[in-house]
Amino acid sequence: MFQKITLTVLIIAFISCQKKETVEKDKIKKADWLIGNWENTSPDGILTENWEKVNDSTFNAASYFIKGKDTLHFENIILAQLGETLTYKATVKGQNDDKPVSFPSTSESDKQLVFENPKHDYPQKITYTKGANNTLTAEITGKLNGKLTTERFIMKKK
Repeated sequence: MFQKITLTVLIIAFISCQKKETVEKDKIKKADWLIGNWENTSPDGILTENWEKVNDSTFNAASYFIKGKDTLHFENIILAQLGETLTYKATVKGQNDDKPVSFPSTSESDKQLVFENPKHDYPQKITYTKGANNTLTAEITGKLNGKLTTERFIMKKK
């Protein structure tokens, strides 16, 4: 009798753990549309984001802005499913002592991801929206020098 109870408990625990793992990975699956190379060309320069899947719970991206032959901005991004939270971690070269800043997700859908960190100086909110015709809009919002500011970048998949 004891062996049957022990076996039943182990089976229930195993099934529960597997189901939780699947639920956890579902959030990052909603971001699969980010995977690929994205680019925005403007008179100011070229913004590029290259997203790749590292494993079933982590994506990695390099984002850079080039004007002429100069790289004016370089950022490494890690999008990770940590427990039940999808977190966007940005490390910007030359900012925050080159340490990552975390932005936990506040909303995830098949067409939009929203990340917020109200304690960060700027931005406090990062939004990615999937558009039509292989486009993606990246938007950063927050108070900059005391004024609410929004910067929007529409990128096309390459």
